[in-house]
Amino acid sequence: MSWTGLVGFAWTDYDREAAGAYLALSHGDISGFFASIPAYGGALIVRAPFAGVTALLGGGELAIYRAVSIPCLLAVAWLALAIVRRMGRRGCPASSRAIVLALCVANPVTFRALEIGHPEELLCAVFAIGAVLTAADGRTIVTGLLLGLALATKAWAVLAIGPVLLALPARRLAALAIAGAVAAVVLAPIVLFAPHVAALTTAATSTGTAFQPWQIFWFLGDPGHVVLGGDGVPKPWGYRVAPEALLPLTHPFIAALVVPATLAWAWLRRGDARAGGEQLLALLALLFLLRCVLDPWNNVYYALPFLLALTAWEGLCRRDRPPVLALVATVLVWATFQWAPDALSPDMQCVFYLAWALPLAVWLGRACFVPAFADRSDATRRIARTDIAGVRGIGYSSPKR
Repeated sequence: MSWTGLVGFAWTDYDREAAGAYLALSHGDISGFFASIPAYGGALIVRAPFAGVTALLGGGELAIYRAVSIPCLLAVAWLALAIVRRMGRRGCPASSRAIVLALCVANPVTFRALEIGHPEELLCAVFAIGAVLTAADGRTIVTGLLLGLALATKAWAVLAIGPVLLALPARRLAALAIAGAVAAVVLAPIVLFAPHVAALTTAATSTGTAFQPWQIFWFLGDPGHVVLGGDGVPKPWGYRVAPEALLPLTHPFIAALVVPATLAWAWLRRGDARAGGEQLLALLALLFLLRCVLDPWNNVYYALPFLLALTAWEGLCRRDRPPVLALVATVLVWATFQWAPDALSPDMQCVFYLAWALPLAVWLGRACFVPAFADRSDATRRIARTDIAGVRGIGYSSPKR
C-alpha cells in the first residue's frame, strides 16, 4: 500500500513544501535546507537521516521522497503491534485484534496522506499515542522522550500534553522537562539557522487564506469570490473566502483547548480508578477530533491522529466489542474527503461532515467527562454478561406428566 501511495510527488504538498529542503540537504547544502524548511520543519529534521543516507547511496529525489516516509510507516507498524500485543494479553478476540491491526497499517486515509505527501502526520500521532501508553505503564523517561518527539514533529502534539500527564501516575514534572528538552534539541537548529523563523511561526499559528468546507466555521465565509487552490486552479463554484478576523484565532484557540479539557477530566473523574492510564486515549482522540472540526484548514490527513487514537482506545478499553466506532469513523472520513467533493456542493460537504463529526465529538465528550455515562455503559455490559452466563447455566427438562 505504501509503495503504491509513493509513486511520485509532483504537484503534491511534499513537492511544494518539503522537496526543496531535502534536495538541498542531499547536495550537502545545510543552509539551503533550513532556508527551504516549512512550518513543520521539526518533522523534516527528525526524518533527515533517512534522506541523507539515501542521497549517500545514490538515490534521487523520488528515492528520498520514499525514504523519508519509511520512519512514519514503521512507527505505525510498531504502534499496531504494541496495541495488538496488549489486547492479546487481555484475551481480546482475534477478530478485534485483526481490525485494530488493519486500521493502523492499512488505513485508506493513510494511503491518501502518502499520496498528498504528509506521512509526518503518522509520526506525530504515533509519538503522542505512544506517550500515553508508556505513561499508563509509569515509564517516565520514555514518556518524556516520546512526547518531546511528538512536539518537535508537529506543533499539534501540544494537544497530547494534558492526556499524557494525566495518564502518568507520578513524576509528571520530570516527564514534562524531558519532553521540553527533547523538543528544544530538535527544533534548535531551526531557531538558530532558519532565516525566516518569524514566517514559520506565523504559518503555524494562522490558517492564512485556507478555508475548507470540512469545518464548523464554513458558513461564516463569503461565497462571493473566485477561490484559487494551491495549484492556482479555481475551486468549484460555491467556495467561500475566510473571514479575516477568524484566521489568527482558530489555531491558538484549538491549542488552548487542552487546558480546560485536562482540568475537566481531572475534576470530573477524580476518585474514579477507571479514569486513568489508557482511558486517557479517549481524551486524546476527542482533542484530535476537535482540532479537525475547528480548523478552517482541515484536510484529510488531519484525521489520522484522531483515527489512530480512537482505534487504540477502543481496542484497549472497550474489549467487550470490536473497534466498530473507529472502523465507521474511518469510512466516514474517507467518504467526506473522497466521495463528497465529487457528489456534493461545498455547502453540502460541510453539512455532511458536521452531521457525523459533531455527534461523534459529543459522544466522546460524554465518555470523557460524564462518569455516569461510562458507569452506565460498564453496568450494562456486566448485566449482559451475567444474563448470558445465567442463560447458559440453565438446563431444560420437560415437565413430568
